[in-house]
Amino acid sequence: MKETFVKEKIAVKLKNPILIEGLPGLGMVGRIATMYLVKQLKAKKLAELYSPHFPYYVHVDKRGSVRLLRGNFFVSKNHAGETDFIFLTGDSQAQTIEGQYEVSNCILNFASKLNTKLIVTLGGYRQEVEKKPKVVAVSTNPAILKKALEASALASSSGNPIVGTAGLLLGLAKFQNIDALCLLGETRGYLPDPLAAKSVLEVLQKMLDIKIDVTDLDNEIKKSKQIVTKMQEIEHRREEYARKKRKTDEERITYIS
Repeated sequence: MKETFVKEKIAVKLKNPILIEGLPGLGMVGRIATMYLVKQLKAKKLAELYSPHFPYYVHVDKRGSVRLLRGNFFVSKNHAGETDFIFLTGDSQAQTIEGQYEVSNCILNFASKLNTKLIVTLGGYRQEVEKKPKVVAVSTNPAILKKALEASALASSSGNPIVGTAGLLLGLAKFQNIDALCLLGETRGYLPDPLAAKSVLEVLQKMLDIKIDVTDLDNEIKKSKQIVTKMQEIEHRREEYARKKRKTDEERITYIS
């Protein structure tokens, strides 16, 4: 394999499709949100994206079978609305600067082939969060940004870089005459963050009139909170042990002197 390519699985005819991208990234926010939409809307596999710029190992499943790392496109026909949905997620992002551009251009070429009118990229925004995560929005189209803000998103402050595929798709989309929007959920980023993903999905639902049940996501949020609590307890015990050890060492030094 010398270059990035898309392998189509089925042929579809779509009406005003919107591509929603959520590859692995900060807090896995984009991937969690996109995969949840795929499952809730029972989207079908549309195509696979392969690239020599993905990490150099294979995925091994429970049966012992192996496959290359890849991106997956899914499609959901929206019979009640005026737009259909394409979802893109996958195992990894490209690992080099050149690879990021090549993969992003390949995605955009495929989106253009399907006459995509809007690309929405999802990701995480590093921030210490105490309560409900906020969603930061940027767009190439002021009218679309306005809709995001009306759906409870916040405008990004000037100078904040958007790294990786989520950002490059935004910047390169104009060369394909496709509008683009990026939604970033606030997250600490060191663990998968379904709570931030839920905040992103709430904005998407309002903007695109998507109807989904978030019950399963709420269960994941509960599990995630339990993991964070356990990690905090472990860290607290570690700090307490270190404090007692320092005190013991200081007393021993005082006694010897």
